[in-house]
Amino acid sequence: MSIAPKQNGLPINGLQSTQGEHLANWARALGARRRAARRVSRTEDTTGLLTFSINVTLDGCVDHQEGIADDETHAFFTRLMDEGGAMLWGRVTYEMMESYWPAVARGDEEAPPAMREWAVKLEAKPKYVVSSTRKDFPWTNSHHIAGDLRTGVQKLKDATPAGVLLGSGKLATELDRLDLIDEYKFLVHPRIAGHGPTLYQSGLPSTRRLELTSAKPLRSGAVAMHYRRAR
Repeated sequence: MSIAPKQNGLPINGLQSTQGEHLANWARALGARRRAARRVSRTEDTTGLLTFSINVTLDGCVDHQEGIADDETHAFFTRLMDEGGAMLWGRVTYEMMESYWPAVARGDEEAPPAMREWAVKLEAKPKYVVSSTRKDFPWTNSHHIAGDLRTGVQKLKDATPAGVLLGSGKLATELDRLDLIDEYKFLVHPRIAGHGPTLYQSGLPSTRRLELTSAKPLRSGAVAMHYRRAR
């Protein structure tokens, strides 16, 4: 049964017109509050996060020489770097990067456009290094994290609203043991290496339960996997 709309404060679909106006205003206000809450939630979900990102084969090998290095791969990691506020590495990874990418950024090394774009942006990006054996880091925008690991990395997260991108396997294991990693963005390559080093080779105290956020296949057959910790 339907009730036809009437005027002069009489029922409109079973409600007084003034009541209908109040209800409409309440609904608009509720919608505005919910939209604001979603905006806050999105901000909270994407600020100060530590994201572990690395190339990995199907059998868990993280040897950088085993992955597919093409324009699409470099574009993927360039986007990740653009989204984050800082890079975080261990000393070994830092020195590997330091030995090649500054020369590409300067134009001293021949490289395709996608690799050069990565190198130029990496030059400008803040780079943080965890090391107990080295103190001097002359590469542009490099910073040393010394002392207590938990304290140093937590301070970096707190000071970097856009998030921190972690790219060292051994350091990731240490930080995961401290429950400091929030997200995982792995580029899984269609390769079976048959050797190490492997992801989390030295182990974790317990299983990490993750929630899948997205999975995007690349033309090469690699798949970009995005997971978050299930807290």
